[in-house]
Amino acid sequence: MIVSRRFFIDLALASVASVATGARPVLGRAEGVDGQVAPSLLRRALDALERHQNSISSQDFIGVADFSLPSRVPRFHVVKLADGSVRSHLVAHGRGSDPSHTGWLEHFSNEPRSNATSAGAYRTGSLYVGAHGQAMRLEGLDATNSNASARAIVVHGAWYVSEAMVGFSGMLGRSQGCLAVAISSLPEIMAALGPGRLIYADKA
Repeated sequence: MIVSRRFFIDLALASVASVATGARPVLGRAEGVDGQVAPSLLRRALDALERHQNSISSQDFIGVADFSLPSRVPRFHVVKLADGSVRSHLVAHGRGSDPSHTGWLEHFSNEPRSNATSAGAYRTGSLYVGAHGQAMRLEGLDATNSNASARAIVVHGAWYVSEAMVGFSGMLGRSQGCLAVAISSLPEIMAALGPGRLIYADKA
């Protein structure tokens, strides 16, 4: 059963209040992983889920990528909508969004050959094996990411996304606009966010 969007907005606001009072956040990352989803970004993701509900066939999990955070921290959140629990993972942004390689996303772009990350709502598509190994296609649902399919923007694993890379350089490597995640995270992300689900990417 899918609970209401208002329920999750309330959970997000409750998590902010719990931080202020020292209580454990209601909507935070899973056990052993620090942090939480920014309430403002979660609210926009849930708005997107409602707006695109006719295109999203499975609404048990959503993905939320918070590109207001630096690449060195887990900023790709997999939210289980039945109870608000969250698992968070490292994710790289596109080199065109960070041309100086600072580890911070400077801007989004939907332009072909920009090598940049695009903001907006995505529908997850089919799984396949390609140049990066196992990957998952993405379809852009908003004007800001409408070229995702034509640009071959996908979720895939990458060697340059890992805690070891963060320890070595203080940041992740960059993709060509794809949501590149740690190879070790890929099975969990694909299991939760397989075809027909929503991924929302933006800054908080």
